[in-house]
Amino acid sequence: MSARTQPTRAARTPVQQAALLVGAVFLLVGILGFIPGITTDYDTMEFASHDSGAELLGIFQISILHNLVHLAFGVAGLALARTASGARTYLLAGGAIYLVLWLYGLIIGHDSDANFVPLNTADDWLHFVLGIGMIALGTLLTRRPATASRRM
Repeated sequence: MSARTQPTRAARTPVQQAALLVGAVFLLVGILGFIPGITTDYDTMEFASHDSGAELLGIFQISILHNLVHLAFGVAGLALARTASGARTYLLAGGAIYLVLWLYGLIIGHDSDANFVPLNTADDWLHFVLGIGMIALGTLLTRRPATASRRM
């Protein structure tokens, strides 16, 4: 087959690249949450409870459910990055979800049974940064350049 007849793969748009990167990071974080050593107090990890004492990197409180959510969010990012519109939707909707999680973490008590994910203060503020960052990426990487209208 010559170079001319080989099928070409369309280049990814910047928003697709961003969604792919964000999805890959979430996938990696989900995997790392199941690795003792990277996750401190691994033996205290609960399925879903504020009593889970496990922390990713010794900072972010996690549970089995929390890790599974990261894995699912990562897979969604990789899948939706196939198209520019899917990537934009992933970043905008995902960012909105993370801002809701940030608010949830601020409103509920960290020792409350309602904190089933679980979340701690470090998680709360990371969710805020992720939410703002994802929405910014989804918005800025899909902006259309302004065109000047000419009057004749």
